[in-house]
Amino acid sequence: MGPDVPLLNEYKQEFFWKRFPQTILGGPRFKLGYCAPPYVYVNQAILFLTPWLFGGIGTLLCQLQLLQELHATVLSGMLMCGGAAGVQALALYAARRSGEVERLGAPNILVDEEEVEFTHCVSPETVRFIAPGKRFGLNVVLHTVLAGVLCGFGTWYVFLGRLTALYGSIGISLVVYVLSWVTLCIAEYSLIVNTATETATFQAQDTYEITPLTRPLYIFIFIAVDLADRFTGPVPELQLASQVLHVLFLFLPLLWALGILPPLDALLLWGMEQALVFGLGGSPMSSNLRLLLMFAVSAGVAVCNYFIPSTLGVVLFSISTGFLLSLDLSQVGALCRGPRAAFGDRGFRRGGSPPPPPSSFGWSLGCRELLLYLSVLLVAVAEAGVLHHFVGSAQSQSPVTGPQAPVSYLLLVLFCLCWALREIQGAYVFGGVFLNPLYPKGMSSVQTFKQRNRGLYIAAAIRRVLLYLVSPFAMIAFLSMDKSLQLLHRASLSVGFTRAFRVVWQSSEDALLQMVVVVLMRLAAGNNMLPGWDSLGTGVQLLLVGLIFDRMTQFFAKLKFTLTVLVTSWTEKKQRRQSAGTLLALNASLCPLLLAVVTLSALLSAPLLPLFTLPIFLVGFPRPQRSWPGPVGTACPCQDSIFYQQMSGSLASALRTAFARGSLGSLAPGSHFLGRFQDRMVWIMILERGYGYCTVNIKGLELQETSCHTVEARRVDEVFEAAFERPERLGFTQGFNLHWGNTLTPCAALAVRVYSDARNVLSGIIDSHDNLRKLQDDFLKALVWLLLRYCSQSSQLAQTTCNQPSEAVVVESNVSSLRFRQDSSSLTSFGDWSDEDDLFGPQPARRTVALVTAEVQSGQGALQIGASLPGSVEMDSLFENMALSALQPLQPLGLGIGMPAVDKGRNAEVFRDSPGSLPQLNFSCPQSEVFNLPTGWRTAPLLPSRLLQLRPLFPEDWYRFTLGRFGPTVQGETSEDMTKALKEDEALKELHTQVALSCLISLGAESAFTSPSYVYRLYCGDILWTEGLDWLSSSKELYQLALRAFRFSFKLLFDQASLGPMESPEELFSTLEEYERDWYIGLVTEKGWHDSVLQEKPFLFSLGHDLAMGTYTGRVLSLQEQLVHVGRLNGEGVRGQWANLSWELLYATNDDEERYSIQAHPFMLRNLTVQAADPPLGYPIYSSAPLHFPCL
Repeated sequence: MGPDVPLLNEYKQEFFWKRFPQTILGGPRFKLGYCAPPYVYVNQAILFLTPWLFGGIGTLLCQLQLLQELHATVLSGMLMCGGAAGVQALALYAARRSGEVERLGAPNILVDEEEVEFTHCVSPETVRFIAPGKRFGLNVVLHTVLAGVLCGFGTWYVFLGRLTALYGSIGISLVVYVLSWVTLCIAEYSLIVNTATETATFQAQDTYEITPLTRPLYIFIFIAVDLADRFTGPVPELQLASQVLHVLFLFLPLLWALGILPPLDALLLWGMEQALVFGLGGSPMSSNLRLLLMFAVSAGVAVCNYFIPSTLGVVLFSISTGFLLSLDLSQVGALCRGPRAAFGDRGFRRGGSPPPPPSSFGWSLGCRELLLYLSVLLVAVAEAGVLHHFVGSAQSQSPVTGPQAPVSYLLLVLFCLCWALREIQGAYVFGGVFLNPLYPKGMSSVQTFKQRNRGLYIAAAIRRVLLYLVSPFAMIAFLSMDKSLQLLHRASLSVGFTRAFRVVWQSSEDALLQMVVVVLMRLAAGNNMLPGWDSLGTGVQLLLVGLIFDRMTQFFAKLKFTLTVLVTSWTEKKQRRQSAGTLLALNASLCPLLLAVVTLSALLSAPLLPLFTLPIFLVGFPRPQRSWPGPVGTACPCQDSIFYQQMSGSLASALRTAFARGSLGSLAPGSHFLGRFQDRMVWIMILERGYGYCTVNIKGLELQETSCHTVEARRVDEVFEAAFERPERLGFTQGFNLHWGNTLTPCAALAVRVYSDARNVLSGIIDSHDNLRKLQDDFLKALVWLLLRYCSQSSQLAQTTCNQPSEAVVVESNVSSLRFRQDSSSLTSFGDWSDEDDLFGPQPARRTVALVTAEVQSGQGALQIGASLPGSVEMDSLFENMALSALQPLQPLGLGIGMPAVDKGRNAEVFRDSPGSLPQLNFSCPQSEVFNLPTGWRTAPLLPSRLLQLRPLFPEDWYRFTLGRFGPTVQGETSEDMTKALKEDEALKELHTQVALSCLISLGAESAFTSPSYVYRLYCGDILWTEGLDWLSSSKELYQLALRAFRFSFKLLFDQASLGPMESPEELFSTLEEYERDWYIGLVTEKGWHDSVLQEKPFLFSLGHDLAMGTYTGRVLSLQEQLVHVGRLNGEGVRGQWANLSWELLYATNDDEERYSIQAHPFMLRNLTVQAADPPLGYPIYSSAPLHFPCL
């Protein structure tokens, strides 16, 4: 697609320009898109101005001094409550009337959904169009009462006397009065009459009708400040705030229209998250419930600290609760269920890599973990208590010479060491600008990478000890000796020190940075006092430093994102729209406004929203760091999801190590990382961070790459290649990050157990006649091996007392006893004739009448596929897509003339039910009974002469060799005489010969294979009907063994064509053992393939057919430890694009698959970012539950 693809198509543009005025006015629909009677517009205007009328009555009576302000407020509220009740009653009556009409009348499907046929001004259609009513009766009462309260307090808020007292001017008061009532009317209309769709939409559906409460809530916030100013003493700050808010009140409709003010649910979650992180020292949580519980408990700790009389008690209580709340509390519930349940509960129940061994520290809450945590807590409490009791109260006032001075210098040294040791762990240093010369370069294998990285591992271990064991105790010592603890019984200081003692554990690295900043300010001031700063206390100082540092970090990240959007809109040719020059000039001329927008979004911790991802920047509404309201772990699964599910466990273990070493930089909740291996893209998001643990969400992006996906994936590969595959020695100019402007910054390479996917075109292998001639012999050898192995396993199972059956590998196929193709003519006489040549490839299968009839009789609901007689002419008939030649010919009543003969006496079902009719087998060796086959396997409806004709094909030497290998393992003896007797037992040999050759004939493989298409069909289980096929399919075990034998034989063909022929029976035997033990050989669409990937089978093989290219392909999956490249994404760029996605799909409903905002962008990775969003807006094919893993 070109850069000038429409932002909105014509239909969506018309829809948008109808919806946006409705959003501005709070719900009135004055732009309909079709002709409507004038009374529709008049009724809406009257309802819109009704609150102003009721408020005006109260204002007029108050101005005439007929009523006091309070009485006028109550009167206006009562009038509005009555009016709202009347509107709701009318809406309920209209809904009932229109419901009866809809039930009686037939709907007109030709009428557009939004077009309404109005009859008169108060008809049910008109009332429902103007006031749709509420879905819940409780909301009818609640919203009606709230409308009256809002009108009453709004009247009080904008009394002319009050406005004149604030501004001292009648003219200004009148302007403020008029515009304020416009704001009140907008809020009342959305609350009572009709709720407009908000641009600030967080939830996809408003199930509980919360949206109507959004605008009144913000008005109540303004009124609350004014009431505080009225009823408190003369406070200049409150009076100034009231004056400013009265002016800002006039711009509320603009803020609502731009979507800056969040809806109630987003506001509540964002407020709790901000208070928990910056006010109480916690971390963002991985779910809304965890956030609510953690906020409540943390707030309770701050309240308790305020009421504890002793400062020593406050210190000990704060340290204890801060440490406990910073741990991974999700492990407590798993402690009662055993050590293995802890890992499974954290997101690995659905398969994937097995959990780490029990010796791995921290994966579950065991004795070692409890002992470590208890030891750390006791040492911290003892240290704080001793220092505060003996040093805290008698310290010097000077921060340079007092007892805090040595600890302050220790903190500076610790910060420098931890920062330096963390920087050298990644591929780039100094914010991703310069390449790290110490990081391994040109990595050829995992072992080489680990050897070259050994020095960095030692540095990482030192950093881990300093950061998690030394730094917390140093910071606790610094806080315990602080003089401001003596003034603790103030609300600000209580909150400040509660946060300070908590953040020491919750985020040790951030706490160390904040304390270093405070220490540097004190050292810079020396013995001089900073009145405004020193009076705050250390706890509040740390709080402000943390808040300022977070907002500055957000500002620079948003500024980088802004520059990326601006610059690439012109420099990238495929992104350069016709309006690019105009937008650049506009942004340049309004540069102060652009900086103000970026600053405001950083101050609010809100996403910077690039409208349609163009350089048109708005402030998105504040929302939690997770960006999405739903639970973590929602995805759009498909067939390829199993690859991400398999690697999630191993990737989590690798991430645990990388997080502990600092290879991925600072771990702040809300950080995003991108992993790349072959065709797989892994999106990693940090959800929580605590002492010794981290919670992440792993998403997998689609493997079927679109054109946009391919463009961005190619750029991702280029960025990683520049970082990890560079030469050993670099010049000075080559040490820079040439992709610094990209949203992706490479961090590290992780060793992960993952499947390597290799696809080969089988041209020259599957169509080689020399190879196909060997296929029949290999099939018989593989079948003999599987039959003897089956007997061996059955004997061992019978000798054990275990009731649990051994694991059996089930080979799936596309056929069953009722799904084989059965032709009405006698095909047995054309055994060597085939119409399956490669001229046009495999023909599409058709359903036959016999197939349909059998399925209906068996009760199957879904019709399977079949095929017609080769060479027949097919046409559509009353039997849908069945071939006309497949219809059974009409048979005269009582006659069987011309019909194929049916040997009812050879029915497989009869033989299976009466095994006594078969001749008794007389084995010459008593141990031969172990290798006896089930009786039903000897009942193939085949002539003995036919089996005798194929007798030379049976591999007798291979049979004796295999029997010699399996015999001792079954008997537990190594007697050569016993083995020789088994080999010389002719009855046993004839038994296996008969079964093997019967399977060969039943599969249609009695002649040498000459057609690749037939080989492919047989591999897939798409078998043409033969006279023995019903018998073979009646025994599921034998059919599975035969099909597996053919797949083994094809794998042998593939390996011998690639690696050379088998040189000895021992090599063939070991190869078949390897196939059985380490391989899954089947089809990608089978459940066994899915299960084998999740069980981490070492190797998988599949045969495929590319219909477009007309070629056959072999796919080999190899499980091995590979290097997965991981890079950090610009978190603010991701949040901004997700905010635009939410606005564009939920408000503008722009779900066009070719829209501009989803097109490839090599710098912003726009297409990948949209994919990684949570459904229904995004479409990741895999998303894990929140994964909690240790980082110590």
